[in-house]
Amino acid sequence: MDERVLLKTEFQDLPLFRRGKVRDVYDLGDKLLIVSTDRISCFDVVLPSGIPHKGEVLTSISGFWFDFIKDIIGHHLITTDIEQYPLELKKYKTDLAGRSMLVLKTKPLPVECVVRGYLSGSGWKEYQQKQSVCGIDLPKGLKESEKLPQVIFTPSTKAEVGHDQNISQKHVEELVGIDMANRLKEASIAIYRRASEYALKKGIIIADTKFEFGIYQGRLIIIDEVLTPDSSRFWPLNEYRAGKGQPSFDKQFVRDYLEALGWDKTPPAPPLPQEVIRVTTEKYLEAYRKLTS
Repeated sequence: MDERVLLKTEFQDLPLFRRGKVRDVYDLGDKLLIVSTDRISCFDVVLPSGIPHKGEVLTSISGFWFDFIKDIIGHHLITTDIEQYPLELKKYKTDLAGRSMLVLKTKPLPVECVVRGYLSGSGWKEYQQKQSVCGIDLPKGLKESEKLPQVIFTPSTKAEVGHDQNISQKHVEELVGIDMANRLKEASIAIYRRASEYALKKGIIIADTKFEFGIYQGRLIIIDEVLTPDSSRFWPLNEYRAGKGQPSFDKQFVRDYLEALGWDKTPPAPPLPQEVIRVTTEKYLEAYRKLTS
């Protein structure tokens, strides 16, 4: 791994399919090329500073988990090995090696499948006001970061711009049908439970996460990234104490820094100091090392 930071890709002879907050996606006909850059976003704003190795970590962790859960559900990953890429992509090896995935092109479903095992983030804020999370009633007296009595499924819309909106299971049924809504819920919870049990043995609590699914040749499969520090809250088990916010292996460290600045969370975002960048890189790398040994 080198220390070069990649903030944006420009492949002139490849049609750009989508440029997200972190990933640049190119259209290869029946396949997609997903490039994980070192961009980082907080509060739905992409920051001007990149995080070294972030794209490599996201790609490697996703590759690990796709293989880990393949007996629960199929996935869109074809390969992360650039030597197996089509010949026309190999000239971009410098930008693709270690940080890209060749995947199947699917029909994405319009739902973010969020699973929560612990009371944190927006869930904790809602619980303090309403004793519920995304409309799901919870027992009285729970503390911040406490493990929930049971894993809960709290889906949301997929917003290209701005914030995702929490929706009910009934709304999911209206979007994709009752059978598919049930399959999304069951698959999401099954993946979370399997991954959480494994991560605990590696010293990491997966507090919550989100998944995306798509349809490929009539089959439901998991797509995008899976169980990375960008899509999940990872907490160190040895430092876990309910009743407060937790140290983490994800980008919460950057969020906390930006909150302390008093930034109004509208573009442009302020640059990050080198020390914040360095610590964030270490958090991503430590999560990768712990999970994949």
